[in-house]
Amino acid sequence: MYTSKISGLGYYVPENVVTNDDLAKVMDTNDEWIQERTGIKERRHVLKDGEDNTTIMGCKAAKIAIERAGISKEEIDFVVFATLSPDYYFPGPGVLVQKELGLRTVGALDVRNQCSGFVYALSVADQFIKTGMYKNVLVIGSEVHSKGLDMTTRGRGVSVIFGDGAGAAVLSRSEDTSKGILSTHLHAEGQHAEELALIAPGMGERWVSDIVKDNDPEDTSYFPHMNGQFVFKNAVVRFSEVIMEGLQANDLQVSDIDMLIPHQANLRISQFIQHKFKLTDDQVFNNIQKYGNTTAASVPIALTEAWEQGKIKEGDTVVLAAFGSGFTWASAIIKW
Repeated sequence: MYTSKISGLGYYVPENVVTNDDLAKVMDTNDEWIQERTGIKERRHVLKDGEDNTTIMGCKAAKIAIERAGISKEEIDFVVFATLSPDYYFPGPGVLVQKELGLRTVGALDVRNQCSGFVYALSVADQFIKTGMYKNVLVIGSEVHSKGLDMTTRGRGVSVIFGDGAGAAVLSRSEDTSKGILSTHLHAEGQHAEELALIAPGMGERWVSDIVKDNDPEDTSYFPHMNGQFVFKNAVVRFSEVIMEGLQANDLQVSDIDMLIPHQANLRISQFIQHKFKLTDDQVFNNIQKYGNTTAASVPIALTEAWEQGKIKEGDTVVLAAFGSGFTWASAIIKW
């Protein structure tokens, strides 16, 4: 049995910064209101006439991760792409990444687990490597939320939260079983699926605002629905459970955590978990303040930034945890 290690990380966010004050120009909100409820100061949105989409951003992050892994694209054996915002209803972005990066005819798999998507994708890649089937797996989380948000006062409870971006990791085979991904833990509770959902059919690359304008402007089914308080209450419970599950599976204590990378859903959720586990600011990494909630991209973006800033060092115990639509939640315990 092999161990999989993260050999390369990368992320990409659009250059277009959208501040809380910018949102206040198109809806009834303000900087204080948004920061108090979410901790977010700004986020990134793709430009309407720009080249960035879910696939392209994923490729930009992937190129950085592959270079940092010290391998060539010809050495990638498999692609796992996590997103809730694919460019097409089908096919998924996994095969589009294969095309854009010029990869060999390797397999490509799409994961649709929303905010938990990257950790789920990481777990899938981990299994392929541990069994010896593949040596290097490219894992991507990428999202374009801005095309599907209700940018009016009606939608402010959801629209102020989300941003666009992509993160990527290369998982590589290792024979050092003392390091790498120690375990992953995946859960779902479908009975709450519609508490955070988009029920309308897939819309490809069209902006939802254009679809609504061409049809019924009062039809809100094209926009995401979120029961915010219910999601928050479930998130803090499931985050705690899945973190403890991972630690216990590896005979670790909370005090062994060197870095917790939580899904960047809401700064208040991260702060709640930090307070509950009595972790210091140096043990938890948050960047939702400047990127918002980028769903499947949030964990790899945060993980990459934490590593780039020297906050993750060799030998550290790193915990990834996520909760989101589905409901789904997941964790990964990594010895760096």
